Amino acid sequence: KLIDELEKENIQLTEELQKLEAELQETTTNSQIHEDIPETKIKFTSLENPESDRQFSNISYSCQVSSKVPYELQKGQALITFEKEEVAQNVIRMESHHVQMQGVKVKVMAKPASLKSGVRFQVHVEVSKMKINVTEIPDELPESQMRDKLELSFSKSRYGGGEVESVEYDRQARSAVVTFVESGVADRILKMKDYALYINENCHRVMVAPFMETHLEKFQVFSGVSKKTVLLSGLEDLQITDEETVEDFISIHFQREKNGGGEVEVVRCSLGQPHIVYFEE
Repeated sequence: KLIDELEKENIQLTEELQKLEAELQETTTNSQIHEDIPETKIKFTSLENPESDRQFSNISYSCQVSSKVPYELQKGQALITFEKEEVAQNVIRMESHHVQMQGVKVKVMAKPASLKSGVRFQVHVEVSKMKINVTEIPDELPESQMRDKLELSFSKSRYGGGEVESVEYDRQARSAVVTFVESGVADRILKMKDYALYINENCHRVMVAPFMETHLEKFQVFSGVSKKTVLLSGLEDLQITDEETVEDFISIHFQREKNGGGEVEVVRCSLGQPHIVYFEE
């Protein structure tokens, strides 16, 4: 009976290995990029010998994020943004303007556009080359036994694994973080997307994904006045109801230098319900 069970398990392992090899081959083929690269002479100026693979164990990425600042444009108001800051400031200094609209001169008042608060911060992401995330782990063993089972499973080289340094298992979340001793093991396993975990002769497919750490830095709150944008008021009693038409009239008027204007980037107006427009830093 014991021999029959061993033969049965051996057959299952062989079938599983063949399936994994086929998936790995397919993944490798799909990820290849065929491109003709021109010959280029490269000069190496220095050589660094890392003390260990862990010196280059992470991929780091950083970026700065700034929120869009909302502005509620009320009925009878318009916002006009110029390409140059000095043009906007000149329009504000003149304060009163008469815009020709279908044969009628409409008086509008120009003021600075005061903005609400926005936020900016830096996002730092590190993708580990030594760790992987494992999810959808079946809840079939006590915590300590499952930790040992994960370590044993991911250390098997015939499945693409390698020596495991540690396993952080979260039974409630049915997930774990597996850390390997050597670089390259995590990349090899991640090509499979899922991994075979054998428990009591049953094969479970657990999901594997990169281990990433994200943190925020230099969180700042900012507010102020848009120096290129002007708030126009005085459009409440217009006979024209089409906002796009009014925006064209405003743009034409303020494009002209004789009116104190200059190159216009965008115009937005509200003739009915308030509109929400957004400013970017």
